[in-house]
Amino acid sequence: MSTLHATQGFLLLEDGTLFRGHLSTAAGVPAAAEVVFTTNMSGYQEVFTDPSFRGQIVVMTSPMIGNYGVNGEDPESTRPQVSGVIVRELSGGFSNWRADGSLGAYLLDAKIPILFDVDTRRLTRHLRTVGVLRGVIAAGADVTPEAKAVLDACPSMDGLDLASVVSTREPYHVGDANATRHIVAFDYGIKQNILRLFAERDCRVTVVPSTTTAEQALAMNPDGIFLANGPGDPDAVAYAPAAIRSLADAKIPIFGICLGHQLLGLTFGAKTFKLPYGHRGGNHPVKDLATGKVLITSQNHGFAVEGSEQGIPGAPDLLVTHVNLNDGSIEGLRHKSLPIFAVQFHPEAAPGPHDARLLFDEFMAAVQKGR
Repeated sequence: MSTLHATQGFLLLEDGTLFRGHLSTAAGVPAAAEVVFTTNMSGYQEVFTDPSFRGQIVVMTSPMIGNYGVNGEDPESTRPQVSGVIVRELSGGFSNWRADGSLGAYLLDAKIPILFDVDTRRLTRHLRTVGVLRGVIAAGADVTPEAKAVLDACPSMDGLDLASVVSTREPYHVGDANATRHIVAFDYGIKQNILRLFAERDCRVTVVPSTTTAEQALAMNPDGIFLANGPGDPDAVAYAPAAIRSLADAKIPIFGICLGHQLLGLTFGAKTFKLPYGHRGGNHPVKDLATGKVLITSQNHGFAVEGSEQGIPGAPDLLVTHVNLNDGSIEGLRHKSLPIFAVQFHPEAAPGPHDARLLFDEFMAAVQKGR
């Protein structure tokens, strides 16, 4: 039991399973969303501010969260993006020289409910067994009609375009205005560390809305195109493939991550599908098929490109470059003749291991060759 002042609360899943816990405040409840889990042991502030978690209640499998507080440097967007947080133990205090506040207060300010004292081991095992489910966090010891109504009204993630919800409304610029390389980044839910890594590599980045056309992007005279990560169902981002195809025909180097990877697959004829419980965390093993090297990667996705190590049905121009060693799903692809590649995992690793950061250098090499 946490030492925090708390009131009773619960998580009700759509299959009727109930998990009781405590809320430090009733602000933001009832809150309904898809319930997912992540295996990250640290980096909770980056997790909660990752736009790819939009529309989801996140279960932290690490048993204690909040012990090093929060700060103004680590967020991956301007605000927490999650619909709710569920933990076993919420630390009542924090200790870190970089911290400027507590996690509980940070989420309270954003009106994001955090349910603690929950048996997250049992909850995670349930989600692994039956797959991700919609759920509602609410106050009280027993399920109320209000909470049930909020859960019933919660939309399914299938068919949901959240990229246009989290995307910037106007273009903006990041990095040195005199940098030698210009990257146009399509914002489907872009993380700040991606932009930092481009800036470190002598790039100026123009971040554009998800609905930007190929003509608008080409008018900016880019040296390379980046397709960002983001939330929701890739099939619902129906406006993206036509723009990506036109950019590919212009033979400009293109690099995609996560949702960008899925959209590239769809552009060239692949299909996507919803994983039973997704890949989320900082410890996923991925095999590079060209070298045989295994990368430990950071991941956050609920959908994947259909196919296997042998190929991608419907997309003869694409070559599989990486596979997940846990379930064999596709983690990377490359066009056979154009300077285009993408990965399902997160090489920017915020949070997570840095094994795959060299992919940014690979993209820079393609950009330099194109110039």
